[in-house]
Amino acid sequence: MDGSQESTSHVAAATPAGEGNGWGPLSGLPGNPMMWILIASELLVFGAALIGFAGARALDPVGFAESQSLLNRPLGAINTAVLLTSGLFAALAVQARREEKSSLSRIHLAIAALFGFGFMVVKFVEYGEKFAAGIDVDTNTFFTLYYLVTGFHLAHVVFGIIILALVGIWNSEENLETGTAFWHMVDLVWVLIFPVIYLMR
Repeated sequence: MDGSQESTSHVAAATPAGEGNGWGPLSGLPGNPMMWILIASELLVFGAALIGFAGARALDPVGFAESQSLLNRPLGAINTAVLLTSGLFAALAVQARREEKSSLSRIHLAIAALFGFGFMVVKFVEYGEKFAAGIDVDTNTFFTLYYLVTGFHLAHVVFGIIILALVGIWNSEENLETGTAFWHMVDLVWVLIFPVIYLMR
């Protein structure tokens, strides 16, 4: 009996954390597997939205091209650079935590969040330009989809900044991996949104 218990304890000790708990392939991903399920679902939603946008553009290519020309591409490009830079600092935060440098990790997270705020400021400037020109969600199909897709993404930026703040407070390696995984998803989605909405014709 004692030998059986000892054998069981050795097996448990040899099993890496996160494996054998029903998560399957997700067990090998950094952070909490539940976050990866959320990320996968969010990517599906954004993917469906962008496919819908492409389908609507196919039905009205001229109208979409005219509306697209009214977008501020330089601001969109700036926001792309801002989010990618933010993602870099989020990755640096995880690396610093793995090296047991909690203070440096928090500094990197704070910088990542500041760039996230910068994205919000630029986006509100862009929205302000459109509203000043009388362009809103009811202007046409292009701008209805533009506001819905970019607004939904902006909501994720806000949520992502909150997550970065929380994992900055509870600064364990797993928490950082979980929180920054969401933030990288926000980056990735914008990298897809920018060319589809702002550039492709």
